[in-house]
Amino acid sequence: MQDIIYATEDYRELDAYLAENGIRSAMLVCGSSIRLLPIGRYFQSLEARRDIRITRFSDFQPNPLYESVVKGVELFNGNRCDSIIAVGGGSAMDVAKCIRLFCGMDKSQSYLLQKAVPNPVRLLAVPTTAGTGSEATRYAVVYLNGEKQSIADDSCIPQTVLMDGSALRTLPLYQKKCTMLDALCHGAESYWSVNSTSESRDLSETAIGMILDNMEGYLANREDANKNMLLAAHYAGRAINIAQTTAGHAMCYKLTSLYGIPHGHAAALCVSVLWPWMLSNIQSCTDPRGETYLRDMFRKLAGAFACREAFEAAEKFGRIVSSLRLPALPADEADCGTLCSTVNPIRLKNNPIRPDHKAIESLYRQLLVGENPTAGPE
Repeated sequence: MQDIIYATEDYRELDAYLAENGIRSAMLVCGSSIRLLPIGRYFQSLEARRDIRITRFSDFQPNPLYESVVKGVELFNGNRCDSIIAVGGGSAMDVAKCIRLFCGMDKSQSYLLQKAVPNPVRLLAVPTTAGTGSEATRYAVVYLNGEKQSIADDSCIPQTVLMDGSALRTLPLYQKKCTMLDALCHGAESYWSVNSTSESRDLSETAIGMILDNMEGYLANREDANKNMLLAAHYAGRAINIAQTTAGHAMCYKLTSLYGIPHGHAAALCVSVLWPWMLSNIQSCTDPRGETYLRDMFRKLAGAFACREAFEAAEKFGRIVSSLRLPALPADEADCGTLCSTVNPIRLKNNPIRPDHKAIESLYRQLLVGENPTAGPE
């Protein structure tokens, strides 16, 4: 079970964490934006104040490369670091998770080909966006030769998470909207996933409720709402750690790379067309728990969105996305073929109603040119 600690202005909780765990030489995995955050100033003074050595590692980019992780492992071992602190969004978390996972492996072979062995290195995660929930999951992603490498191991889960609402103060409004939508998609998709459990659905309901309750204050940059949104995204991350994401995420990745939009924006667009399509094709249920279960599940999901009917909840989700006035896609119907060819089949298997190629093409067409997707599975 993860420990969650909450930051106060002087970060005395972080001081206590370092002291209680005997940390003397920590690797700080972070992006350049840390200099704008209060926690950045904390780390600047830490060595002089507490005699704790900090090795900073920022040599990575969004969608981090495997080669960057290798550099991080070399630096971690070369400087004899005893722990890792990740401050940032999903990329910083992915890099830190991989460094922790790989730091005890044989450096003469590809880390990606070796079996993970648990090690005692402590990992503290400090999320600076309320979206990915990466601090709660066993998943990490790096890229090698342009190909996505998905890593899944329980050793990737940080033992401790520091929730610091001040980290959200300086985020651009568009980024705040997109990360919030990512968390909301995680809540919905993990709820209807064929891998869902009573625990994951409880986590999803909690996350969805917190997001809806705090959306207005979060977008207005209120401190209390920022803290609550961080926790909501964390609960959604814990839910997808159990249930995984589904067709909404399977469809969204190429939208991000093709049109240069953030992941949360793309995921929300896909879920907004996928959800009503599923309700219209519920007779084609592939969840082994059956159609009756699925109908009841969608009814309960509607309740999490404070709605009485399943279609009402799907419509509410769409209204939320529309109300945020996100930039329009510079899209063309001719892109449908490209988008369809890149859908992740593994995440399609997690969907309780599996869309075939014709349905996926129709859903993309609705996104791009506003056509209504009526084609169900063959």
